[in-house]
Amino acid sequence: MDYAANGSDGLELAVEHDHDVMVIDRMLPGIDGLTVIQTVRNNGNQTPVLILSALGEVDDKVQGLKAGGDDYLVKPFAYSELMARIESLARRFSSQEEQISFEIADLKMDLLSREVSRGDRQIDLKPREFLLLECLMRHAGQVLTRTMLLEAVWDYHFDPQTNVIDVHISRLRQKVDRGFSEALIHTIRGAGYVLRAP
Repeated sequence: MDYAANGSDGLELAVEHDHDVMVIDRMLPGIDGLTVIQTVRNNGNQTPVLILSALGEVDDKVQGLKAGGDDYLVKPFAYSELMARIESLARRFSSQEEQISFEIADLKMDLLSREVSRGDRQIDLKPREFLLLECLMRHAGQVLTRTMLLEAVWDYHFDPQTNVIDVHISRLRQKVDRGFSEALIHTIRGAGYVLRAP
């Protein structure tokens, strides 16, 4: 485990060494935490980042996540929650690195080529639709709530009270299920959405 007491040293460690997860405080001396994250991301480093901060307003969280953070923990916090979030990030990103393709029934997705097909039909998806379908396929058979989808696809750690999920699910259904006898994307009333084989 590496430790840095200021932003400059932290940035140097982040650039020169590989890490499973980086925990970065927003209010670092010298270079602030968000600048460290943005610099790391601009250099192509995709190591998962957990932001720690005493700033807990919704706008603060959105700013941190948009800067490149993957999770945001407000001070004061319980040590057990910190460790649980670090373990969760490490698990999520290691599993994402391992799997590069998915196949559910006749629906196929290749993460490297960014190609999606069902049967012999190629499916053209916009970037956000691709991420949403990837999330559903990663968790095939599991009911995903709106909050889970907002976190995974939009990096929102709160519900903005919009119908963005419903709109994108509707578009996905048009592209993935329309024209096929069996639907793969299902709404579970009062719970969320699930992608499952017939």
